[in-house]
Amino acid sequence: MTCPRSAASRVLGHQFVSEFSGVELQKSSMLGGQSETVKYRVFAGTWNVGGVAPPDDLDLEDWLDTKTDSYDIYVLGFQEVVPLNARTVLGPKQRRAAMKWNLLIGDALNNRRHGDGVAAMHDQGQGGVFRCLVSKQMVGIFVSVWTRSSLRRHVRHPAVSSVGTGVLGRLGNKGAVSVRFLLHGTSFCFVCCHLASGGKDGDALRRNADAVDILSRTSFLIYGGAPAAPDELPKKILGHDRVVLFGDLNYRIAMDDDEEARQLVGARKWSMLLENDELLLELCSGRQFDRWHEGHVAFAPTYKYRRNSDQFYWCPDGVATGRDKQHRAPAWCDRILWRGKGMKQVRYERCGGYRLSDHRPVRAVFHAVCELVEGVDA
Repeated sequence: MTCPRSAASRVLGHQFVSEFSGVELQKSSMLGGQSETVKYRVFAGTWNVGGVAPPDDLDLEDWLDTKTDSYDIYVLGFQEVVPLNARTVLGPKQRRAAMKWNLLIGDALNNRRHGDGVAAMHDQGQGGVFRCLVSKQMVGIFVSVWTRSSLRRHVRHPAVSSVGTGVLGRLGNKGAVSVRFLLHGTSFCFVCCHLASGGKDGDALRRNADAVDILSRTSFLIYGGAPAAPDELPKKILGHDRVVLFGDLNYRIAMDDDEEARQLVGARKWSMLLENDELLLELCSGRQFDRWHEGHVAFAPTYKYRRNSDQFYWCPDGVATGRDKQHRAPAWCDRILWRGKGMKQVRYERCGGYRLSDHRPVRAVFHAVCELVEGVDA
């Protein structure tokens, strides 16, 4: 199936970007009736690290844009923090890599690489240091959520849920780890996914099926040994007020003409290549991702690179041998989608300076409006 060029052009523009106005106002009727609201800046990032353990001196400050010191919440999702082999999928949990990633995140957010004095100054700055609210690993998928210390008293009912969609449709080599919480009176859910891989015919349908499976099977029924408050919190992903779905979604470029793809890659004509992007075609059709939004994709492909290099694994000049022939054109596998009113995406970009993996990390920044709760936020 192909999407008409006019429709594809709308997808490639900002038609899928949810807009709202009046975010600075203290009273808003956009959420249904008059209510007191507050706006936060939410950073979402995703990176498939290819099963490579991070070096001790890896600096995440560029990806996390810490120099601006303007974000309130960080939600970071990783895929393949451990190699996806039988030992890691079927064997005991391996938490060492996730713990190391969390240490690096904390160092970057709180400027620990530059000494305790800077961190102490940061603590007296815009809302205090960042603290990890919750983190969760399922095989290679790892999610870590950090908030400013000043926000912690407004965050309630954090919970996690993991769904495996890999081998036999259940194992955790593929799937999603989801985190939800209530911020003031607004519920958030962040879904970090690693969907089915492959560039063959029918693989896109497997990715669609994985997404449907994750949305239907993920459930937040119990936290801390007791049922969640039914009057405050939804049990399913789509019941939350603000939802962000991100990760290595693995969608590829659906082009049968390899020669045309080579020419487009060689000329770096990304917008023309994106007209055949499987995920944008799905968004255009409104089938599996109805009412989901994605910002304008104006960055270079995120996959597949040679490690420690900016060279694509796939050779655009057609001179390839061995396994190179098995790989299709570079693709935008790593994506960030969202749904729900009261969110505006203000940044969406690839971070090209990290060559640890065959993927490049991606980040998005949202302005998110939250409804204050009378008697709780007084």
